[in-house]
Amino acid sequence: MEKLSFVGKSLPRKDALIKITGRAAYADDREFAGMLYAAAVRSPRPRVKILSISAAAASRIPGYVTLVTYKDIPGVNKWPLVMRDYPFLPEKEARFAGETVALAVAETAAAAKAAARLVEIKFKELPFIDDPLKALEKKSIKIYGKNNVISSFVIKKGAVDKAFDKAAYVAEGEFFTNYQVHAYLETQGAIAIPESDGGVTVHSSTQCPFYILDAVAAALGLPYHKVKILQTVTGGGFGGKEDMPALVASHAALCAVKTGRPVKLIYGRKEDFQSMSKRHPGWARVAYGADKNGRLTACRVKYVLDGGAYATLSPIVLWRGTVHAAGPYKIDNVYIETFAAATNKVSCGAFRGFGQPQICFAQESLIDELAAKIGMDPVDFRLKNMLEPGDKTVTGQKINSSCGLKEIVLAVRRRSGWNKKVAGNRLQMTGGKDKVRGIGFAVTYYGVGLGAKGRYLDRAGALVNIYKDSSVGVNVGNAEMGQGALTVLAQIAAETLNAPYESVRVEEVDTSKVPDSGPTVASRTTLMSGNAIIDAAGPLRERIFKTAFDLLVLKGARAAGQMTASGGVFYMGGKSVTFSEVSGECWNRRHKMSEQGWYAAPRTTFKMDNGQGDAYVIYSYSADAAEVEVDLKTGVAKVLKIWAAYDVGKIVNPRLAIGQAQGGILQGMSWALYENLVYKNGIMINPNFTDYVMATAADKPEYDITFIEKPYAEGPYKAKGMGEVPLIGVAPAVANAIANACGARVRSVPLLPEKVWGELKRIKN
Repeated sequence: MEKLSFVGKSLPRKDALIKITGRAAYADDREFAGMLYAAAVRSPRPRVKILSISAAAASRIPGYVTLVTYKDIPGVNKWPLVMRDYPFLPEKEARFAGETVALAVAETAAAAKAAARLVEIKFKELPFIDDPLKALEKKSIKIYGKNNVISSFVIKKGAVDKAFDKAAYVAEGEFFTNYQVHAYLETQGAIAIPESDGGVTVHSSTQCPFYILDAVAAALGLPYHKVKILQTVTGGGFGGKEDMPALVASHAALCAVKTGRPVKLIYGRKEDFQSMSKRHPGWARVAYGADKNGRLTACRVKYVLDGGAYATLSPIVLWRGTVHAAGPYKIDNVYIETFAAATNKVSCGAFRGFGQPQICFAQESLIDELAAKIGMDPVDFRLKNMLEPGDKTVTGQKINSSCGLKEIVLAVRRRSGWNKKVAGNRLQMTGGKDKVRGIGFAVTYYGVGLGAKGRYLDRAGALVNIYKDSSVGVNVGNAEMGQGALTVLAQIAAETLNAPYESVRVEEVDTSKVPDSGPTVASRTTLMSGNAIIDAAGPLRERIFKTAFDLLVLKGARAAGQMTASGGVFYMGGKSVTFSEVSGECWNRRHKMSEQGWYAAPRTTFKMDNGQGDAYVIYSYSADAAEVEVDLKTGVAKVLKIWAAYDVGKIVNPRLAIGQAQGGILQGMSWALYENLVYKNGIMINPNFTDYVMATAADKPEYDITFIEKPYAEGPYKAKGMGEVPLIGVAPAVANAIANACGARVRSVPLLPEKVWGELKRIKN
């Protein structure tokens, strides 16, 4: 067993104190001399031709300064993100209700908002599309390219038609999932400060500072060395602060450059709802075939995401969904085709799970249906077909030894009492209303990192400084947004250097200190930045350990002895020396006490033309069992308990991992049961926390969470990735539990009471 001092321990969060005492400085907390305020002027309709924009009425607001439109963009009016189709400010056409058309700037935030309301947009309404399936029809109006397709992918393996013809059992169904709003506590915000050399510094609430660097440099037409992005303490992200903060920051920067003064742009909740990215709504038609022995032989999938008006991250989100569309199963014959369709609605982007929860809901629901047709227990059916080390995925990738899928499934089955609970419904009489209980299961696998589609971004840098007082400063390019990155990365640095954990500080991101490290997404921070820190700390470790050895010999230890290091202290021959003493001696010897590190993900072999090859470097795994109670008279479902088990490699901080799991489960349950963003005629009609219902702490189920560590040799201290895995399988587990409880198979998320009640009524009739 590897003896570790800091990794694997539930050490306290580095940012806990400043957050619980209110000292954390978020974007809206920061003030600068002479600062102005900006507010967005937004398109009122789903698709309009812009005829003119007038600030005549707005200019009469006391404190009004100026109006910024596309004419004020000194650089290129195309946001450099994947497809480069999103203008920083539209010139002739706005493509969704809520799109920023212009920005009003004033001396106060109230004046800026008042002025923005008075800016007059003269426009002509244009035909629009609000249904992604209709957007793909040949006769549909064209709002994006030649066919309204933002992106598409395919996976081909074996002979699917023949396999279905020979299948003894077939299950097929259509499934729908709705938007999910990120609902981060802190809305989007940025402050841009013009510098004396013509450059600009941006303070931003973000999880991807280098996306902002790209965007601001492009919009302002500046070289990168004149643009600095500083991440402020970020009040939640979940993917919603991956792409969109670049747009917000660019708008603030345009205002700052035009006025020559610092400009703050902070979104209100309603406009954050209306204009910022969401989880893509999804539609899928999935079919599975199995032989008489219950082995999966065929899978066919058509999967469509509603991308909204612009591409943003849809191509990458869709690709991840494509790779995982058949589930974590051994299947020889597969055909998967996927599309991201354009509509005149808010653009969709990253959200925890990144295109996988939508298709997982479909596939894991259908797996239960197929198991029922065969007459097999749903867990036994999964165990018979799931991936194990040495098996190949539907893309032909061989699963390596870091795969604990079977173990976590067995653990959840045992801990949940599955065998007893699944056998029959338990009818209860509570308060005069009939209620039944049921239990459901789901399994998932998740490619850690950006994979083949995002491999050019899959890298990370680090800078490690050991100061004269023996304190350690660490800079990385991946962001803390509440998930605990500052803590986990400090543990990795402390372990590598044998420095006291208390002496290590990981900074929020400053793009001038570290190279572009890609986005903080895809559960990649621990793996990527952790390895970059180890790379930087490696040479420092050699100098420190050599100096420690010398000092111990000077203290009387035998030079032939074996030195050990733990907890910030070095030992040999009954003598000891502290990290502080050693680092001080390193400075006396004029050793280099600062190093940069770099880590790039290994290359993958995936081919885009047929979807074959290694899609990701490594996978994490989850298994969920949900117990629900369904009111037969109202259709209301309540989740009572969720048992979950995960293989995410080595757990760096168990307490934080438990927190991630609990948060992911509740967020997945909320999407499954409650969250229902509604559009009507291209307009979002419930952009607020009053009408958009989410789970709260009062709704949380009882948790039973287990980790089974299957070490990944190439990970930092053998860790993989954790952040997104807990959410993905929750919705199908809940849906399967509802079906087990009362027979109601609901094929669309959210699983609203009226849907369950409707299915119950249909069953009775």
